[in-house]
Amino acid sequence: MPLKRTIQVRISRGEDQFVAECLDLPVVTQAATLDELTQNIREAIGLHLDGEDLESLGLAPNPTILATLELEAVA
Repeated sequence: MPLKRTIQVRISRGEDQFVAECLDLPVVTQAATLDELTQNIREAIGLHLDGEDLESLGLAPNPTILATLELEAVA
């Protein structure tokens, strides 16, 4: 099984803040702005992976974060 090169994150708009939920790891964070959310999710993922063997988690060395912004339907 090939190692994943990306960590997928879904971003959605909550009532008062943006919420980022990692699809590959048990990591969730929130922030008032998208810039702050970007910093928070990078930090949260970094803390979660600190000292872990990435290969045992199915991740390649130095994975990137792929974020998808969930928008409300227009129709």
